[in-house]
Amino acid sequence: MSSASVTAKPGKTAAPAGAAGKPPAAAQGSFSFLKPAGAKPFTKKQLVAMFRGLASMLRAQINTADALKYYGQGLQDKPMADALMKIREEINAGVTVHEAFRRTGRFSDMVVGLIQAGSDAGQLHQAFGALATRFTSEMIFTKAIRKATVMPCAVISVLLGAFIFSQVSIVPQVQDMLKSVSQKPDGMTAIAFKVSAITKAVWPFVVTGIIASAITIWRSEKVRNIILGIAMSKWRLLRLMIMSLRQMTFLSTMKMLHANGINLAKSIRVSANSVKGTPFYQELRDAADKYEHSGVPLSTAFSKYTSVDSQVVHMMSIGEKSASLDSQLDMLSTMYEEDAQNYMTSFTAAVNFLVLIIAVGLIAAVFIGTFLPIFLMGPKMMNSKM
Repeated sequence: MSSASVTAKPGKTAAPAGAAGKPPAAAQGSFSFLKPAGAKPFTKKQLVAMFRGLASMLRAQINTADALKYYGQGLQDKPMADALMKIREEINAGVTVHEAFRRTGRFSDMVVGLIQAGSDAGQLHQAFGALATRFTSEMIFTKAIRKATVMPCAVISVLLGAFIFSQVSIVPQVQDMLKSVSQKPDGMTAIAFKVSAITKAVWPFVVTGIIASAITIWRSEKVRNIILGIAMSKWRLLRLMIMSLRQMTFLSTMKMLHANGINLAKSIRVSANSVKGTPFYQELRDAADKYEHSGVPLSTAFSKYTSVDSQVVHMMSIGEKSASLDSQLDMLSTMYEEDAQNYMTSFTAAVNFLVLIIAVGLIAAVFIGTFLPIFLMGPKMMNSKM
């Protein structure tokens, strides 16, 4: 039995999970009204476990509906168990596999697109396996990026808070002590007191601005893309790392689809969903349209309508000429995965060094602003008491 087949309910005609074509009439059109209110996408960790389990059962010739039932039974994660049961019911009712996944509202366009491509090619187990591999890689890179950025931001925040506290609370006390013995600050002491006065006046606005900016960046994808674009234009290492991650993502997806019999134009369009929200998304869709409708070679479409590296264009051209496109896509996705790992290591080291410099600067600022006036004015205070 095919891994993409399903079990039909009595009195109904089962539609194979891998069958192409339109879904039933009730399933056509816009599906926004079918998305459950408040449904949240599953985490990558949940998806990795689920897709690995489903892929293993489909490889063992268990049909899709039964695989969903077996995986969902006894699952501790009730939301996922309920979603899998709903998907199974939809499939048994004649809805295609990818449409059943879409209707839950818990899976991204990239996941749905890969499931559809795997179904159309009769290789749904490979699609599930590829999704598990993809999310595993994303988790590794996400963890690396978080390690490189979250901890440094936390350290800088703590030190910044210590600096503000010293300038707002401790330095004014030192200044009051000097006033009580009728000593006038001079030199570095006077500068430290001026810095304290300025910090005391502006710190609420600065902190409010930082918090507001962080919330805006977190909530707005457009703002994130603008900031990331500016940062990539100024920092070569960041640009190389991000570009490697993006190209690795869509090339590995494209390789999996094309290797399983999906035509190139459709492979590119589905692959574009894996980089949705980045400039590559629309570029890849434009390249697919030009390749499909204008008859230009794939390498030419990528060269003219996308911002991929010249190496990608060159190897695609070789793949077209030698009928080895699958091999070239495999080589490119592996190459960019290795590059992304190397750039990630360099990026982490650079961020750690930058954090060290900032931390040293803030510690020095706290020391100078708090203790230097005491050291400098100590003799004068002692003389004033004699």
